[in-house]
Amino acid sequence: MSEIKGMQDNILLSVNELRTWFQLKRWGFLRAGFVRAVDGVTFQLKRNEAITIVGESGSGKTSLLRTILGLARPTAGQITFDGRSLDGQKAEDLAWLRSHVGFVQQDPYGALAPFMTANRILKEPLAINKVNEDEHEQRIRGVMDEVRLIPVDDFLNKFPHMLSGGQQQRLVIARAMILRPRLIVADEPVSMLDASVRVEILELMRRIQQAHNLSVMYVTHDLSSVRYFSERVFVMYAAKIVEKTDVSQVVRNPLHPYTQALLAAVPVPDPRRRHAAASRGRAQGARRQLHRVSRLGAARLHPPDKQGVPTPWRLLVRRDGSGPARLDPGTRGTGPGALFRRQGCGASRGRGSARLCCCGGGGCVDDVQLTGNTQGPGFFFLSK
Repeated sequence: MSEIKGMQDNILLSVNELRTWFQLKRWGFLRAGFVRAVDGVTFQLKRNEAITIVGESGSGKTSLLRTILGLARPTAGQITFDGRSLDGQKAEDLAWLRSHVGFVQQDPYGALAPFMTANRILKEPLAINKVNEDEHEQRIRGVMDEVRLIPVDDFLNKFPHMLSGGQQQRLVIARAMILRPRLIVADEPVSMLDASVRVEILELMRRIQQAHNLSVMYVTHDLSSVRYFSERVFVMYAAKIVEKTDVSQVVRNPLHPYTQALLAAVPVPDPRRRHAAASRGRAQGARRQLHRVSRLGAARLHPPDKQGVPTPWRLLVRRDGSGPARLDPGTRGTGPGALFRRQGCGASRGRGSARLCCCGGGGCVDDVQLTGNTQGPGFFFLSK
C-alpha cells in the first residue's frame, strides 16, 4: 500500500480518457457533427519529468494542451493536477491552476503585448496573482538573468519589437517562470526560430527544468529536437496517442508505422547516412504501410499514392515492388486482428467481410493482417 501511495504522490498530472470535441455548425435542433480534436487520450506526468508530445499539424496536440490549461472545455474524461480534479470547474475557478502552470507559446511576438515593456510584461502576472510588491523587482531581475537577458538593465525598458526572435522567446520563458510554477507547457517553442537559435532555447529550458525540478510538457512536430529535452515521447495522430516510449527507443526501435514515418521525414545532413536511411525507409515501407481510417470506417490512402485514389474507399498498398494490392470497401466494420487470406482474388476467410484483391502486374499477396480499429478514427497497417 505504501508503494502504491508513493507512486500516486509522484504523479503531478493525470489525464484519463480525455475527449475534446468541437461542434460543427448547427441549424435549430440539427447538428452537422463534431470535430474530434482529442479522442480518448490517457497518460500520466511525473514530478520533475519532461515529456514530449509529437505529431503532425492537426493531430490534436495544441487542443490537448488547451484542455489541460482550462482554455477549452473537455467533452469527457478526467484531468487531475497535483491530486485536485479539474472536472467541471469554471474558468474563474482555475486561477490556482494557472499560478502553478507556465505557458510558453509558439509565436513569441504574438504572445507579447506590443505596448508593454519587458518590465511591465513580467510584472503583470505578479500583480494579478497578488505577489508581495516588495518581491517584484527581485523576481524580475532574477528570472531575466536566468534566461540570459543580460545586462538586465538594458532589456527592462525595451518593447517586444526591439528584441530579436530568440530574445522574445526568452522573455516568454521568463514570464512563464515568474510565478515559480510546478509545470511548464511549451507549445512548439522553437518552431518559429532560426535553426541556430533552436538548440540554445531547448538547452535553456532543460537547464531551467533541472534547476527548479519542474515537470515539462514539450509539444513539437519535429522528432529531431526531442533528444535535447525529454525522457519520454508520446506520438499523437488523429486525436489519439498511438505510441508511448522512451527517447532512446523512439529512435532505435519505433513500433508504430506513423512513428516510423515521422523518423523518415527527419532530414539527414550526411549524404551517406541519408542514403542508408532512405534504403531502410523503403525496406520498411515494403513490409508495412500506414493508412488513415475515416470516421465512417472507409479506408483512405495516406499519403496519396502516385497512382491516385479514384474513390474514397479504395486502398492501394505497394508491396515488395510487385504492384499494389487492394482492399475493397468490405473493410468497413472489421475489427482488430482480422485475418484475410487470398483465394484467387475472391472472398476471404476469417473475421470480417473484407475482400483482398490484387491489381498491377505482380499478382496477389498471400495473407494480410489488419491491425487497428476501423470503427472510428484510428490506424491499421498491412504486413505479411
